[in-house]
Amino acid sequence: MSLDQGAMSISTTQFVILGVAAFALTGLLTWPVRALAIRLGAMDAPNLARKTQAEPVPYLGGVAIALGISIITFAAVFVGGNKRGENSGQLKDLALTVLLPALVLGAMGLFDDLRSLSPWPRLIAQSVVGTVVAFVIVENGTIGIPFGNGSSVDSGSWINTAVTIFWIVGICNSINFFDNLDGAASGAVAIAALGVFVIAFDRGQELVSALSVVTAGATIGFLMWNKSPAKIYMGDAGALFLGIIISVATIRLNPGIVPTWKSLTIPVILLAVPLLDTCVAVFSRLARGLSPLTGGKDHLSHRLVRGGLTRPQAAISLWSASGVCAVIAVAIYMYPDSLGSLLIGVFAITWLTALVMYLRTPSHD
Repeated sequence: MSLDQGAMSISTTQFVILGVAAFALTGLLTWPVRALAIRLGAMDAPNLARKTQAEPVPYLGGVAIALGISIITFAAVFVGGNKRGENSGQLKDLALTVLLPALVLGAMGLFDDLRSLSPWPRLIAQSVVGTVVAFVIVENGTIGIPFGNGSSVDSGSWINTAVTIFWIVGICNSINFFDNLDGAASGAVAIAALGVFVIAFDRGQELVSALSVVTAGATIGFLMWNKSPAKIYMGDAGALFLGIIISVATIRLNPGIVPTWKSLTIPVILLAVPLLDTCVAVFSRLARGLSPLTGGKDHLSHRLVRGGLTRPQAAISLWSASGVCAVIAVAIYMYPDSLGSLLIGVFAITWLTALVMYLRTPSHD
């Protein structure tokens, strides 16, 4: 059993309070962070190659997101710790596997926002952080859906570690890639986090539930500023911070469905839209002889706008798709025997069809 799975010591009302507190704090913090970004001149200026906004937009919103999630999460552990003294172990668990790695990558993203880094150092840093987190999660036995018996000496441990590293690095890049339209990434993370919360809460995974509801609240609070027309962007600091948070939350989620392959589809479905965006951009660039790490206006949002949608309509379309994916993931969890295989099959066909259709649309103006 996962270390954070069992009888809940946090009530439904307390979870709601956590989400609302994260929403309010992040929303409030975004205002002074935005003012600071403007004062520092940390502005995302439009250009023909990548940026489509009409005016420069401050982009240090990730600082507000990181502060909101970190403050509420640590406060919840300290204040809500039970009398058996387990809060110290939970705090260490959160710090080692989620918040500290997220803050490290968020800090690197902040440096990138202010000074600009080339793609390779960013990828190397993500890989190093992902490797450390993966080893800690596997060694502690807190991976949600382990291969084999999860022992540190069997072959299953190496598979668990490799898959966890690949997932963390992949999701970090997917969220970063997906942050190319007002509200797209923050909305998608919020929806995925809510999906994780519904399943984790029902399964009694207290830490995953708390982390996901706080993440959902914080990203929705930031979305109030980030929706079209965006008053602030999260930047690489926010995208990488959220990438660690949501990747670890999904890798630690234990839907408990048998056979195991059905459980494994749930994290993928929850983040299917950012993953689709990444695949479309990467495959398109490779087909054109470009590096996958280069920027460009070849993401889902850009193709939707070229297809005739306005920027707000494109964002709503992407949110809607993420919402449908979250509903499918929860339905698979709730009805694994009667609907699980059918829903997974329909999802796979639809996702692959969307991939082909998007790749057939123009990749540039």
